[in-house]
Amino acid sequence: MAISIMFQIFIVTFLQYFSASILAANPTYNVISYGAKADGKSDCAKAFQAAWGAACASASPATINVPRGRYILGNVHFEGSTCKNNAITIQIDGTLLAPSNYNAIGNSVHWLMFKRVTGVSIRGGTLDGLGANLWVCKASGKKCPQGATSLAFLNSNKISISGLTSINSQMFHIVIHGCRDTKLQNIKIIAPDESPNTDGIHIGRSSGVSITNSRIATGDDCISMSPGTSNVFVQNVACGPGHGISIGSPGWVLNEAGVENVTVKSCVLSGTQNGVRIKTWARPSNGFVRNVHYEDLTMVNVINPIIIDQNYCPNNKNCPNQSSGVKISGVTYKNIHGTSATETGVSLKCSKAEPCTGIKLDKVMLNYKNKAVGTVCGNAVQTMDGVIKPLKCLA
Repeated sequence: MAISIMFQIFIVTFLQYFSASILAANPTYNVISYGAKADGKSDCAKAFQAAWGAACASASPATINVPRGRYILGNVHFEGSTCKNNAITIQIDGTLLAPSNYNAIGNSVHWLMFKRVTGVSIRGGTLDGLGANLWVCKASGKKCPQGATSLAFLNSNKISISGLTSINSQMFHIVIHGCRDTKLQNIKIIAPDESPNTDGIHIGRSSGVSITNSRIATGDDCISMSPGTSNVFVQNVACGPGHGISIGSPGWVLNEAGVENVTVKSCVLSGTQNGVRIKTWARPSNGFVRNVHYEDLTMVNVINPIIIDQNYCPNNKNCPNQSSGVKISGVTYKNIHGTSATETGVSLKCSKAEPCTGIKLDKVMLNYKNKAVGTVCGNAVQTMDGVIKPLKCLA
């Protein structure tokens, strides 16, 4: 019995020591300790930069803590090329505010930017881009800054963002560009439907990106995917208002990377301009879009629930009377149901030069005023048992 009691005491003591050692080995850097003030008045950019520098110098996983409160930040760029740490967590319990004068960050492309980082995780918090005044400026026709993306990860790997809320970004809310292995979950994005170019999550030249269990309401695409993007998984995303979930716009240049291996499933699109859209420039190109799978989607009063548009040429500039060279193949629409805001619920306008192939519609049940929607097709074919057949377009 005595041996058993002594053994239990040893185990408890060891665990206490081990836990204390872990805590000591994994330091936390509080931005308040570096001079940040949670008063919504002081620019805290230098304090955040200093906390990042300390976490980067740590030899073990580190946490940057942002306590409750409101923190004004000018442009903050977190550089990873000199960072020794590949496991930094940024725990945000407060709100990060852009400067009230939109000119302070409006010409900087990105407000909060992480570049060449590995193993960075962002947990919780709110980003407020205070973009409303810039949108008013743009609507007035005055000369205005282009606006900044609220959060950008560039040329980075093994990124995780969870529980983050982004509101009223000047431009795109979140940009993932040139990244590998990025997970976004429980994201909330909010901006008015008239806010210009406020894409929720934009993905470019990235691979291995997943977006799950999120809510996006904005003035442009809820999710947009541009050339060079592959292996994207989107699930349980509620989109609306906005322009839908889009692949676009490939085909601006002749030599261009393609978009492939995209899965979008179990999503709800409400009151959006588009549901799921593939849009390409009407210009010569050797780009492609292939292996795209849409499944278990619900449309609620969506203007264009299913759309392929290979005649994209806004204002008829730089591409009139041309045909898209982007090859679209292997696109599946399965178990898509709900309501359309227009009579044409399915519009597949493919390229004359490169007709769409392998287009499959399986259990697509969309209604407009309690009647089945119409379908418009152009240059779309499907492969069935090795035989190529024109896609049947039935009203």
